Amino acid sequence: MKTKTAESTKAIMTEIVLPNDTNTLGNLMGGRLLHLMDICSAISSHRCCNRTVVTASVNNVSFTHPIKLGDIITLESKVTRSFNSSMEVFIQVFVEDHRTGEKTLSNNAYYTFVAVDQIGTPIEVPQVAPETEDEIKAFEGALRRRQLSLILAGKMKPGDATELKKLFA
Repeated sequence: MKTKTAESTKAIMTEIVLPNDTNTLGNLMGGRLLHLMDICSAISSHRCCNRTVVTASVNNVSFTHPIKLGDIITLESKVTRSFNSSMEVFIQVFVEDHRTGEKTLSNNAYYTFVAVDQIGTPIEVPQVAPETEDEIKAFEGALRRRQLSLILAGKMKPGDATELKKLFA
């Protein structure tokens, strides 16, 4: 199976916040943002494996400041690491103030997707080869994040999390 670069999995989406996307305070609803983040991350996962992908988990989404009606948001995602059938995707959300043009980082998260065949059975995905220093850091951290998620889900015993144990040794 062919190895992919993290850059080749990159996805970028741009949206404007419209009235139907906001709450009564004129802020983008969190669920709508999560929806957009899920789509952008799914595109990155699909670019990695060229197969149907399903969302397995979302890790630590923080809402640092409100996104206002009329703001322009740009979502950027790419696969940081792949495992057997799963892929970790890092996504960032930037907000552009429609009055000033100033862009700020608003949100980020890690999504995990699993590639599946036509009947929903997980299938093997290509490995992702990091190239830049930032990609290498994200690649190395992905195994620790995966082990922590597996422990929290009850699918791994803490004693088996070799990468996490290295942090405390």
